[in-house]
Amino acid sequence: MAIEKTVSEAIHYRRSVRVFKKEAIEEEKVKQCIALATLAATSSNMQLWEFYHIINPDKIKEIAKASFDQSAAKTANQLVIVVARKDLWRKRKEANISFLKALFGNKNESEYTKREKFALNYYQKIIPTIYTDFWGILGSIKYIAFQCIGCFKPIYRQARQSDMRIVAHKSAALAAQNFMISMAAINYDTCPMEGFDSLRVKQIIGLPSSSEINMILGCGIRDENGIYGERFRVPFEQVYFKL
Repeated sequence: MAIEKTVSEAIHYRRSVRVFKKEAIEEEKVKQCIALATLAATSSNMQLWEFYHIINPDKIKEIAKASFDQSAAKTANQLVIVVARKDLWRKRKEANISFLKALFGNKNESEYTKREKFALNYYQKIIPTIYTDFWGILGSIKYIAFQCIGCFKPIYRQARQSDMRIVAHKSAALAAQNFMISMAAINYDTCPMEGFDSLRVKQIIGLPSSSEINMILGCGIRDENGIYGERFRVPFEQVYFKL
C-alpha cells in the first residue's frame, strides 16, 4: 500500500488532470476526502456548502455533456460537485447557536460569561444583520450605512447581497482545495472545472434554484497524457510582498 503523502508532497503532486485512466478509484476513499473537505476554514463557521458525490455513470455522462464535453468530465471515474448554499444561512446560524448553548451547558442567560454572551450575540444578532436582505435593497442600505460609520471607526464593509455570495463561494473553494489536497495525498487526481451550464447541472442533480455551483471536480487516476504541460507560475517575487 502506498504511503500517504505529506501535505507539502500532496500540494506539489496535485495538478489539474484533463484526462483520466479507465482505472476505477474507491468510492469510500473519495467520500473520506469529502469528509476532510468539511474541515476547511469557513467564514463565521457557517459551513454554507454541500458536496454531491456522483458515481452513477449515466449521471456523469449527463454532467459531462452539460460541462461542454470537457475531457476532465468525460473521462472522470467519479465527480464531486461543490455547492455554495448561502440560502441556508438561517439553518446554519441556528445550528451554531444550538452547538454553543450545549457547549456552554444550557444555562440561564444571566449565567453566561462575557465571552459566551458575545459568541451567542454574534449568531443571534450580527449574522442576521449581515445576511438578511430583500432583493438587494437592504444590502445597499447597509453598505451605505457601514461606509458612513467606517469614516469614524473600523467596520465590516462587505454587506451587500453580492458580497455575501462571495463569502459563501470563498468558503466553498477552501473546502474544494482541502478535498483536492486530500485526494492528492492518496495518489488520486482531480480537475476543478468552472466551465459548465449551471442550470442544466442543477437540474441533473436536483438542486434548488437558490443554490450556486462553486465548481465541479473530475476525479480519477491521471492518464500519461492527462497533464497538458509543465506547471507554470509567475515568479514568486512578483506575488510576495513583505512589509
